[in-house]
Amino acid sequence: MVRKKKKEPEQQGNEELFLALALLEKEKGIPVDFMLDKIKKAIATACKNNYGNEEVEIEVDPGKGKFEVFLQKQVVEEVEFPEREIRLDAARAISPLAEVGGTVGIKLDTKQFGRVAAQTARNIIRQGIRDSERGQMMQEFQSKHQELVSGLVERVDPRTGAFSLRIGKAEAVLPKNEQVGQENVKEGDYIKVYVVDVKETEKGPKAIISRTHPDLVKRMFETEVPEIYDGTVEIKAVSREAGSRTKLAVQSHNPDVDAVGACIGARGARVNEIVEELGGEKIDIVEYSEDPQTFIAAALSPATVLSVEVAEDGARACRVTVPDSQLSLAIGNKGQNARLAARLTGWKIDIKPESGFYGEE
Repeated sequence: MVRKKKKEPEQQGNEELFLALALLEKEKGIPVDFMLDKIKKAIATACKNNYGNEEVEIEVDPGKGKFEVFLQKQVVEEVEFPEREIRLDAARAISPLAEVGGTVGIKLDTKQFGRVAAQTARNIIRQGIRDSERGQMMQEFQSKHQELVSGLVERVDPRTGAFSLRIGKAEAVLPKNEQVGQENVKEGDYIKVYVVDVKETEKGPKAIISRTHPDLVKRMFETEVPEIYDGTVEIKAVSREAGSRTKLAVQSHNPDVDAVGACIGARGARVNEIVEELGGEKIDIVEYSEDPQTFIAAALSPATVLSVEVAEDGARACRVTVPDSQLSLAIGNKGQNARLAARLTGWKIDIKPESGFYGEE
């Protein structure tokens, strides 16, 4: 019977280290080489603290479970600094070819590092893991900057109403003021959010996410409407009051494609998908025009506009006339329709009825 040679405790410990690093790479996505580099730096620091010498050479072979540390000392005739120097005769006992002025490596038993050295190494390794995770999270967020992403709701804070979302491997918080109306969202739901910005903070990378940002609707239409995605139809402007109403100005670059129709979809399928995702938020889609009068008239949809008079002094201001019966519709509830139209066009809009009499309005 052939007996297997019993492994030395040091070799067994090394194998456990490499297995742990491999597991770390698999679960956290942190490369083994990155962690080995951190461990080498940790050992150099430990040697400096324990031996007053940070000149170390580390030989690593994960396949063979080899992890050896050699403290480098300079060969001299007379030793003045025992931490960094070694006499020629002692050096020759380690390496017969040693010469004065050269260096030799003294193999260290890793147990000799002691408790303090081991703790130093552990702390640096932990820091290395944190740094790597922060770097990966920053990379993850930056790749999604100004994009529409789907996040898993992991927690709803009962006090603040904020949602904690899992986005890929990263986490982000959606505050109450960035949510749409009174959304009925539960833990385990997936919701779409817009990554407004990415910041590096003391606590690590932070993604500023929103469901109220106008570009959220813009990105939703890009996802839902192939003509927008391929550039046939362009979204020229968006104005939004989240949870209530959005106005979208679109333009077609192909005379055979109706921009508004493409966004609405067959029997309203495309726009309804977005309205549903936004909890019933109303969406007005209007045709963009380079002519301000035409664009302003369209922006006040669903109201009918009789005329648009542009200010003669060159200011971006105009007076719009609508039928008396359309005045309330043009202005909208609490002025919302007129306000959104003004934001969409970038013009100040003054609305007056055809008769000139405002009545109760």
